[in-house]
Amino acid sequence: MSTGNSFYSHRDDDPHLKDDELAEKVLRFIRYATFVDTSGISVMALGGMVVLSGNVAKEADIACAGEAAASVIGVSSVENRLTVRPDESTE
Repeated sequence: MSTGNSFYSHRDDDPHLKDDELAEKVLRFIRYATFVDTSGISVMALGGMVVLSGNVAKEADIACAGEAAASVIGVSSVENRLTVRPDESTE
């Protein structure tokens, strides 16, 4: 199995990707460019529009992931539906 798609690289800067390829590219870039745990994030792309959904650990991660997604070449708009996951350690 190739690890070439595991990390974001500048070879990913093709602006003419299919929707699934763009969604994967956005998720890789969020993982690469931020310290956000992406295990709870789903990305869907339609044309250049990207929808982020799922949950993250902190409120700040929502904006961070959205800004990272918007900066990806090929993305024309981002709809950020991320929410903060409930803190299970709160008593």
